[in-house]
Formats: sequence, structure tokens, C-alpha cells
Amino acid sequence: MGDASIQPAAGAAIIRGPMQRLLEYFAHHPWLSGAALAAGIALLVNELLMRGRAAASISPSQAVALINQGALVLDVRSREEFDSGHIGNARNVISSELASSLDGLRKWREKNVILYCQSGARSLTALNAMSREGFTKVFNLAGGIEAWRKDNLPVVK
Repeated sequence: MGDASIQPAAGAAIIRGPMQRLLEYFAHHPWLSGAALAAGIALLVNELLMRGRAAASISPSQAVALINQGALVLDVRSREEFDSGHIGNARNVISSELASSLDGLRKWREKNVILYCQSGARSLTALNAMSREGFTKVFNLAGGIEAWRKDNLPVVK
């Protein structure tokens, strides 16, 4: 009796825990496991990037509050789009020419700057470029001039 250990009965199935089965799956399917891991990492990175962009986007009513506090407003649409209607006191800096215009905007590096375009996509690209150049308080008008007009806010021609 003294040396007897508990052994499963002959023919009894050994029940494995879920973690053991998962490790076996990874060992038997390394390519699928690697692809799943890569997809998970890509999803996480995308989510973090989207959260960062959302934090830099503001609504038209938030933009009005910042404009009333003296924020610089930059319209990154084409000259024709700008002439068809823009936010009052906005400066037109075409998105493709933004990099060459940044030297003239250096005094706004630590001040509020609002960027907008037609729908918010081009201005988001401009926001990323300005952030890389050290502008710390740059905001994207979510929805662009379309959202501004939808909220019945004034547009100047």
C-alpha cells in the first residue's frame, strides 16, 4: 500500500485543460497562430491610432468655443473650395502646400489651431503633419465644413 500512486484506469481518457489544448494547437499550427497574433496586434495598433485621432477631433460647437478664445483657423481645401464658402477669419493653406507654409505658422506652435476641409479627411492628414513638426494644440474639425454647415453655423464667401 505504501508505494501505490493514483493512476487512471486502463482505457480512461485523459482530460486536458483548455490551456493545454491551446498550447498544443499553437505547436501544431504555427503559421495560423502567427497570423492570428499578427492580426491581433494590427487591430490593437489601429484602435490606439483611432483613439488618438478621435481625441484630436472636435465638434463644430467646440470649434466655436476655441475660435472665441482666439484660435487660428486653417482651411486646407483648394482655393476654389475656399472661395465657395469658408469659416470666418479662416486662412486658406492648401493641404499639398502645408509643409512649405509651416515656417510662417511657427508662432502658433503652442496655441490652438483648428484645421478643416470638406469632410475631415484632408485636415486629419494636415493635423498629423503639423503634430510631427511640433504643433501641440492642433485640432481637426470632425466632419469638416459639411458638419459646420449642418449645424447652421455661418459661412463667409
